[in-house]
This record gives sequence, structure tokens and C-alpha cells, in this order.
Amino acid sequence: MTAKPIVKTFFDEPTFTASHVVSDPASKKAAIVDSVLDFDPASGKTSTESADKIIAYVKAEGLTVEWILETHVHADHLSGAPYLKEKLGGKIGIGSNITVVQKTFGEVFNVEPEFRRDGSQFDVLFDDGAKFKVGTIDATVMHTPGHTPACITFVIGDAGFVGDTMFMPDYGTARCDFPGGDAATLYKSIQKIFALPGETRLFMCHDYKAPGREDYAWETTVKEERDWNVHVGRGVSEADFVRMRTTRDKTLAMPRLILPSVQINMRAGELPPPDSNGVRYLKLPLNMF
Repeated sequence: MTAKPIVKTFFDEPTFTASHVVSDPASKKAAIVDSVLDFDPASGKTSTESADKIIAYVKAEGLTVEWILETHVHADHLSGAPYLKEKLGGKIGIGSNITVVQKTFGEVFNVEPEFRRDGSQFDVLFDDGAKFKVGTIDATVMHTPGHTPACITFVIGDAGFVGDTMFMPDYGTARCDFPGGDAATLYKSIQKIFALPGETRLFMCHDYKAPGREDYAWETTVKEERDWNVHVGRGVSEADFVRMRTTRDKTLAMPRLILPSVQINMRAGELPPPDSNGVRYLKLPLNMF
């Protein structure tokens, strides 16, 4: 029988982000998936309110954090990973193709020469098929690119954490128009997820409340996605999916926080180094996108 971790979700409505604490009830060991650092783009101020809620839960439940996991370099929220590591411990992990993202956006933002594009800002880089544990529960890494080149799905016991690869069945799938994204690749990645046992629980990184639905939601199953996903369920062909996804992506605005988010998240959530005056800055490329 596949182990069943406890999953506690924290939803950040300003960024529509679902962060998950995944714990092993036998050992009380835990992983945190896709955390949030609060950010006000108007003032440039960060805060830790969202992360502090996770910390309070971890301490109240007597959990020991082993992992702070990122499914990809997020374009819609800043990562709270360094703050959580400072307060709770654990290793920060991401897919090994983070190096592709760092090379791409290192050039986009013309970052400081000292910025390393080898993923060494993270504690662990996971290859496709990598194995690890959360307490006594087996976990596997699936490389599921398409939204970005570095996207991965963490399968921890009977629970899969898919990042932005797909959303709730009534909302569909991720956009593929960011640098390195590709709709055909995303389709193939989703088929890998669909090959998991139907009862596998799937946890989303985002929810935007599909039309007609009143409440936010972030948990479904492989079977429900196979049967009902409005973009890729019920045997939609790759050609039809690529046609739909490409057409739809042309109509989408850029995420509100993409420019600050990518600059920080490709650094494992660390802020850029201070300038000569001691102040840290984020860059705003003009007329590039």
C-alpha cells in the first residue's frame, strides 16, 4: 500500500498560490512545497506573513522540516525558501534544469558577473527519476517541462505536487509562452502524470476559481484530471492541445510579478546582492517582452 502523507495547504490569495506542508505521520518529518514571500511591488517591500503561518503550523504539529521544495522558478510569486530554511532548517531542492533557466534569465536581466548559473544556490538539484524520502515515505521526482524547462513534479507517497503544469480540472493547464516553454512538451509531461495510478492525489500550486465555482480548490486526483481536465482530459490529441494552448497563450497578459519573481527565484529565493550604497535593487527591462 502506498504511504499517505498528511498535506496541509496554505493559500495566498494575492498571488493565488497554494503552498503545501507534506508530513509523514510516523516520523513527524516534513517537506514544504512552493512557499511564498510576500511582496508589495508598489513599495518594493517584502514581508514574511505567509511564511510565518507555515512556521506556526510546523511548530504546533511538532514537525521537523527535511525539505523545502520548489517545483520550478515561479513567475507569479517570490519564494520564501531562504527564510523558512533559516527558521526551520531543511534542504532547498529544485530540478536540475534550473541551470537552463538561470542561463536564460541571467542574460535577460544582465545580472552581476558573480551570479552562478550552475544551480549552486540550491542545496539539491534533482534529476528526472531521482529518489528521496520524507521521513519514512518514499518520494520520486518527475521532470515535467513545458511551462518552463525546469518544471518537476514531486510524487511523495500517494500525493503528487505538480506546480504549474496543470490546474484543477475545470481550469485546465499552464501557459507555455515563457522563454523555454513549449506546448508539445507540456502535453507529453501531462501524459507522464496521467500514467500515475488514478487514485493518486494531485495538489496544484495555483487556483483562480474557474467560472461558476465559488471556492478556491487545489486538490484533485489523476483520474479526475484524466476524465475532466478542460484542456487535456478525455484523450485530447497532442495536435489539438498544442493548437488550443498556442492560441490561448497569445491572449494572456504577463503575470503581475514575473519580473521581480524570476530575478529572486532563480537565486533560490535570495535577494540580489546590495549595490554600492547598500541597497538591493531589482531590474525592470524596458521593451523586451
